[in-house]
This record gives sequence, C-alpha cells and structure tokens, in this order.
Amino acid sequence: MRKLASIRKIINIRPIEGADMIEVATVDNWNVVVKKNEFRIGDFVIYFEIDSLLPIIPEFEFLRKSSYKKMANGTEGFRLRTIKLRGQISQGLIASVSLLTKFPNSGALKEGDDVSEILGVIKYEPPIPAELSGVVIGPIPPYIQKTDEERIQNLTSEYEIYKKYKFFASEKMDGTSTTIFLHDDVFGVCGRNWQYEYNPDNTYWKIAIQLNLEEKMKFFGRNLAIQGEIIGEGIQDNKYKLIGQKLLVFNIFDIDKHEYFSKEDMLDICDKFNLETVPTIYVNFTLTEMVDELLLLADGISILNSNTLREGLVWVSIDSTKRISFKTISNKFLLKYGI
Repeated sequence: MRKLASIRKIINIRPIEGADMIEVATVDNWNVVVKKNEFRIGDFVIYFEIDSLLPIIPEFEFLRKSSYKKMANGTEGFRLRTIKLRGQISQGLIASVSLLTKFPNSGALKEGDDVSEILGVIKYEPPIPAELSGVVIGPIPPYIQKTDEERIQNLTSEYEIYKKYKFFASEKMDGTSTTIFLHDDVFGVCGRNWQYEYNPDNTYWKIAIQLNLEEKMKFFGRNLAIQGEIIGEGIQDNKYKLIGQKLLVFNIFDIDKHEYFSKEDMLDICDKFNLETVPTIYVNFTLTEMVDELLLLADGISILNSNTLREGLVWVSIDSTKRISFKTISNKFLLKYGI
C-alpha cells in the first residue's frame, strides 16, 4: 500500500546553482527543494509524496496559493505536485518529525513507518467524469490483485537485487485503470478501486460489452481478470487524440492460482480474445546501474501519438522466481501536465 507520508532519512543535501535560500535534499531517490540549513544529512524527517492531499492546518498554509484543492467529495486540502524551482525538479515535501507531536497517538516511530493516517494525509483524486461514475457494488473483489505499481524512487534498497534480473518494459498509459473479471461464472467490471453495477452507459461496462468479453471469458472457461487502461475521448483530456475509446491490456490475472499470467500467456489470451495490449518498449532489458539513469528512460514520446509525451514505463521481470514489477514516471510528463 502506498505510503503518502512516512518517516524517511535524508541521505544527501546539495546546493542549487544560483540559489542562496534553498537547496535540494534527497530521501531514497526523491529530490525535494528545502530551505537552506533547515535539515542535515542523516536527519529523520516526514516525507510527503506527490499526489498527497495534506490537511488544512497552520503548518501547511504556505501551500494555499499554489496547492489548494477541493475534491469531488468535498474534502479540502493542499495537493503536492512535481514542480521545478530554480531549475531543480522537486517532488513532494519534507517536514520535521516534530510535527507529529501536535497529533495524538503518534507513539514511537521508526524509519519507514507510514504516518499518513496520523497526519490525515490522503491521496488526491481528480474529479471523475460522469461516464466513469456509476452505482458502486463494493470494492474490487479481494481475490483479484489490484493494479498499483510502486514507483522506483521508493525501492532504493531493493534495486540492487532487481539488477540481477532481466525485465520487459511497456508504455504506461494515461487513462483509467480497468479490471474485467469472471469468477465462478459471475462476470463483473471494476475501476481502480470499485466494482460497478451493470450499466451500458458506464464506460467500463460499455467497453466490456463492445469487446464481448463476458461471452469470450465464459467460453475460455477460466477464472481470470483482464486488467488494462481505457483511453480516449473523455478520459484524461484524451492526450492520445483518439476517436472513441479503447482498452489496452497490461495484465491478466489467474484468480484460482492468485498469480499473473506470463507475458507470453497474456499475449496468447489477448490474441484469442482479439484484445490490444499496451505498447512494449524494452525486451530482455538489464537495469541501469543507478535509479536516476532508469528514470531518464521514462522520458520519451508515446507510441500512440508522436505529439504526446509518454507518461512513463512499467517494468516486469522475466526471469525471477517471484514476479517483480514497478513503474518509472516521466518527470517531463509530470511537469508538463502539473501532476
């Protein structure tokens, strides 16, 4: 589960050329602009990730002018985005651990602990287009693995192990995450977090109906979940300039075995079902020596539209005993779209 606010250690601080009042601090592989001399290498701090919605308290009021947001459910707060200050990319916010003393039940904490709930930090959710909303049956079923890859910046200690394996990388699409499943003859559709009641006007259901997936999955005769991204008109400003909408598959999950199909088996099933998949960018790839180098590979042009930056890459191991996966998000994309 994503730790929006957690206890981290500053591993490096370096100056910003031409800046007298600010410098850049590093936690894991995140770089954050901070006031000069406010923190030191080795300090334990609270790190707030981008996409966090911070509560409205006096300590965060300095963010109001640039970051105030109100979500569709009425929740107000300050949203953290990727920004650039004096030429330096800054992602997230660093605060002193002393902030926790203002909150009850913080208790004894150690490096890596998630303090999101204590501080009232939640994930910022942009407004949902009407065609994506619907009557919620409940959360995505527990027998299906949710699609939520970790960012490589949070996997500093694991990266040395990951470098032992080969990976394939696919383009991360900027759309709406979708899961379409068949379990014990029950067919259903979900967004990222919720399962929706049947409604042919709902985008998730509309795609499932257009692709005739209920009939195809029942004929296939396996309990499985098809996971992909719906892109196109009405979704994330249709960055790929598509006419209509379509589903691009990135995973197929074997519900009975509670594991993902291999890439080869996924492609075979997609071929049988006449489904498109997300574009593959790298095959049999050896990870770079440093995380920063791998992050640079996330930058690029989308395969779907030569005038659009790609959002990033999703990496999946091909030779590890246990599946390894993570994502690298393009900083150029984040800066362009204010994310």
